[in-house]
Amino acid sequence: MKLLIVGGYGTFGGRIVQLLVNEPRLTVIVAGRSLAKAEAWCGHRGGVAAQLVPAVFDRDGDLAAQLASLRPDALVDASGPFQAYGEGRYRLIEACIAKRVNYLDLADGSDFVAGVPAFDAAAKRAGLFVLSGVSSFPVLTAAVVRRLSSDMARIDTIAGGIAPSPYAGVGENVIRAIAGYAGQSVALVSDGIKTQGHPLTEQMRYTIAPPGRVPLKNTLFSLVDVPDLRALGELWPQAKTIWMGAGPVPEILHRALVGLAWLVRIGLVRSLSPLAPLMHWATTRLRWGEHRGGMFVEVTGASQAGAPVKRSWHLLAEGDDGPLIPSMAVEALVRKTLDGHAPTPGARAAVRDLELADYEALFAVKTIHTGFRDDTDANPDGQLYAVLLGDAWQRLPEEIRGMHDCTKIAEGRASVERGSNILGRLTASLVGFPKTSADIPVRARFDVDRNGETWTRTFGKHSFSSRQFAGRGRSHRLLCERFGPLSFAMALVAEEGKLSLVLRHWSLLGLPLPMWLCPRSTSHETVEDGRFRFHVEISHPLTGLIVRYRGWLVPVDSHGSRDATSLGSAVG
Repeated sequence: MKLLIVGGYGTFGGRIVQLLVNEPRLTVIVAGRSLAKAEAWCGHRGGVAAQLVPAVFDRDGDLAAQLASLRPDALVDASGPFQAYGEGRYRLIEACIAKRVNYLDLADGSDFVAGVPAFDAAAKRAGLFVLSGVSSFPVLTAAVVRRLSSDMARIDTIAGGIAPSPYAGVGENVIRAIAGYAGQSVALVSDGIKTQGHPLTEQMRYTIAPPGRVPLKNTLFSLVDVPDLRALGELWPQAKTIWMGAGPVPEILHRALVGLAWLVRIGLVRSLSPLAPLMHWATTRLRWGEHRGGMFVEVTGASQAGAPVKRSWHLLAEGDDGPLIPSMAVEALVRKTLDGHAPTPGARAAVRDLELADYEALFAVKTIHTGFRDDTDANPDGQLYAVLLGDAWQRLPEEIRGMHDCTKIAEGRASVERGSNILGRLTASLVGFPKTSADIPVRARFDVDRNGETWTRTFGKHSFSSRQFAGRGRSHRLLCERFGPLSFAMALVAEEGKLSLVLRHWSLLGLPLPMWLCPRSTSHETVEDGRFRFHVEISHPLTGLIVRYRGWLVPVDSHGSRDATSLGSAVG
């Protein structure tokens, strides 16, 4: 296949090339208005399996002549901004159909994508596929909604959002598109009524938390103008509300953009388009935080029996893999075409041409993690850990699951070590941690209710307790543990037969405290020789080790007898 990528050395076009350079069956024409930039971009790729050809292509020029010269089998428009294409917005589609070239684009504008089906008959006559919006919004969202709702009788609401890493490198054309629609009117469905929304002036907060992984921080999402607002409504016309947002960070810059969008909404400013260069400068220079990004899709509705259903899908991408996700739909379609499974002819939004399994095959070779959560019942039967872990719960060893599921009392042995620093020893005494001992009996009692769990640990004759519960607000999807006035919010991380507790933030009487002042914690639960084992280590940069205790537990039945074949739990 000869694939022409318009904007091939730009942000998204370049990522498409990056994803496809290992494909020897491809000749990729990297094109744009500047031949020098195209040549430089191709020259920096080094040894690749695909053949890279730099070329000049001007979408405002003589399209027929350029297509005749380059003779591609398929074209990808990765330039944009599609919201600014004007009256001749579909010239490239028309030229591709006339020259019998398959067409894909990464359009993110709902109006542009909604107009593409007008070319359906012409595309079918030519035997071509013309697919628009080939990106996370709306292709991935539609695939996820199909998976989430596969056994549902009705969908009432669909919500989703993308939270890019602050280091993702958003392209200049994306910023121009955002500046163009910020505060303007966009058609959407809300509470069963077709109405007008105003991008970046309507917000929600959400925590992206793939089960068993460290979640993203609770994120502010703002409404964006994306094809999903219409395309998903056509797929699921019974949906009463469809809402899609973006959660850029740092949040202070996001909130500044929200304020500017409100100036447009109330009519004080016509458009933010003149500020696009400044906005792009800010996004590329004023950035800090974790180099992680994510996405979520949530649906509510009813089961076949009529019972309420609420489900969500979560994606977490580490490092530089996250920015590749919007380009993966093109990668998937190109690879399927090369394998003899080309999309059917016609012009449409690409919301039915990929399934979640197509994405999952691509995610598997990246540091991209996904998972599902059923939030229909926030905490059924007091199963705190099972709810927080979602579908990662079943991946844990039976010995760990059993205690968190049903054990009330457990007994075992442990070793305890306190640090030598006087401040550390004083801290350990104030919290109530046990004293140093090489071998000491341990007893743990778990009092469970729908609101959480009270853990009472007894080392020898010394006892201390804490309260564990599901976090809310900024601690949503985290396990919170309260020791007196101090509360610690931790992520439950399940991998390779181990459950780890990763500290995310802490507070004093509900007031957030800086993480640089927080104690360091290493806590995990494992299984060894069929027996549950725990390890808890707490330290601080100023004091060194505060306490370290580790050992094993087995459950005790109602008559006080140990059941070595039962399941154990932690005393962390």
